[in-house]
Amino acid sequence: MAKFPTPDWVQTLCEKLNSDDKYAQIARNWEGDLSYQIEAGDGFTESVTCYFDLWHGKCRAAYILEPGQEIKAALRIKGSYENSSRIVKGELDALQALVTRKLSVQGNMALIMRNVPTVLDFVRCCREVTDGFV
Repeated sequence: MAKFPTPDWVQTLCEKLNSDDKYAQIARNWEGDLSYQIEAGDGFTESVTCYFDLWHGKCRAAYILEPGQEIKAALRIKGSYENSSRIVKGELDALQALVTRKLSVQGNMALIMRNVPTVLDFVRCCREVTDGFV
């Protein structure tokens, strides 16, 4: 367990994704990496971008990008710290946040729409490894 969104949290989530049989089954067809930029605000002082290389139910790499570092991920998601925290806490549905533009997405939106169960189970794993917030 770790605090969202710290480097420990990203690593703990990677380990969870690689050891969770339910996620492995649901995400078996997922092919694509993602970056998730959490914007500063609501007491969160610096924007953070988490990167996850997800492939067929496994997380091949996960880390926080250095400030100014950019990566061309298949999906680039951006949201406020407040909305991101609400998703991890279970107060805001991730798909609803996408549809209502509380999160912005660049890249292959069809990948998300074809894999809704994978997205929802990824969020479940996020919740299960979170024991606090920075």
